[in-house]
Amino acid sequence: MTLLNDFAARSATQRPMRSAIGHTTAELAKLINNWIAGLIAQREYQANVALLRSFSDRQLKDVGLDRSQVEKLAEAGDARSRIQQAKHAEESMDRIG
Repeated sequence: MTLLNDFAARSATQRPMRSAIGHTTAELAKLINNWIAGLIAQREYQANVALLRSFSDRQLKDVGLDRSQVEKLAEAGDARSRIQQAKHAEESMDRIG
């Protein structure tokens, strides 16, 4: 009887520990995922700016832009990406909760 009681007591204390470890691991995974997503977004921004800067004035005019608008357009695209990511994160949390 003593062994069974001892085993039951250990098992009961291990459940909260497993839950805490699982929660911490999930939070760490989210943190890493967000960090990587931020790096990807920054690279996309840089690539978009580089691409638009490589266009000639005539090419920019063909798509309805002026050279002075390149940075503003890239920043607007970056802001749009952040908004979409926030909406996606919110939808994910709604599905979980």
